[in-house]
Amino acid sequence: MNFIATGIGAGLVSALLTVVVVKETMLAVLLAMLAPLPILIVALGWNHRSGLVATLAGGLAIAAFTQSSVSALGFVAITGLPAWWLAYLALLGRPGPDGTMEWYPIGRLLAWVGATAALTIVATGVISSGGDYSAFQARSRQIAEAFVSLVFEAPEQGAEEARDAVTDSIATMTPALSAFGFTFFLGLYLWLAAKIVSASGRLPRPWSPIPGLSMPRAVLWAAVVAFVLTRFEGFAGALGYALFGALLMAFTLQGLALIHERTQGKPGRGFILSGLYMLLFMTQGVMITALFLFGLADTIFGLRRRFGRGRPKQPPTPST
Repeated sequence: MNFIATGIGAGLVSALLTVVVVKETMLAVLLAMLAPLPILIVALGWNHRSGLVATLAGGLAIAAFTQSSVSALGFVAITGLPAWWLAYLALLGRPGPDGTMEWYPIGRLLAWVGATAALTIVATGVISSGGDYSAFQARSRQIAEAFVSLVFEAPEQGAEEARDAVTDSIATMTPALSAFGFTFFLGLYLWLAAKIVSASGRLPRPWSPIPGLSMPRAVLWAAVVAFVLTRFEGFAGALGYALFGALLMAFTLQGLALIHERTQGKPGRGFILSGLYMLLFMTQGVMITALFLFGLADTIFGLRRRFGRGRPKQPPTPST
């Protein structure tokens, strides 16, 4: 019964991190963003059922605190279930032919991080708008107008149409932009939770080195599905754009991991990576596009297999 107690404790901590956002301060927002972390930690360190208990306990706590079933449902769908699902996948394993444990590949896990982020973003829109797509569009339009007003100066006379066109484009791409950022944070939370649990000695699986992650070619079908969905109206179209944004971040992370992997053991590796991150900070759009294409090429053409010959073999990872 230990997983029940730990799950309840983690759920209450996660709920507390969520409700502090009502303070409307930067610190409160940052704390609320960490809400999935306690659920990930207990699900990875004790049992995935602890994650389900934490999700239920957190939802009930928020319902009691806010007197709102919508807020409780939002916590369950947006914070609890995504964290539980990723931890559940991370702990999947089966005995291999040689008797060692084969754990769920980290590349496929990255693909699920992106898919989970896209579904969560759309679920957020459905819950916050009460299922009314026009309300969802209006909210996206408000966000786009605020962004355009913040970034661009007051338009010159006759430039209102161009400004409206930019606003419309950003409003349409809001699900993609949200999923792009959320994919990064979900992946970061999963990695951080695994590191914390591994340091405590409770992680059942040996955590694979991040530079070795590579998504399978089957992920490319997600891009086809995303393209088809964008042809539809309503939340189906929003899901298509969210999938595109999630895939963009997932392949960008894979491209970054590939550079880390290819520079291992090379002289000047620290200088190369420092320069890479500096360029990424200074020219975000250009470098993100380059890393995305690099990661995409790795999945399509198998760059690691083609150019990995001659590299010293890594010792096998022990199983527990």
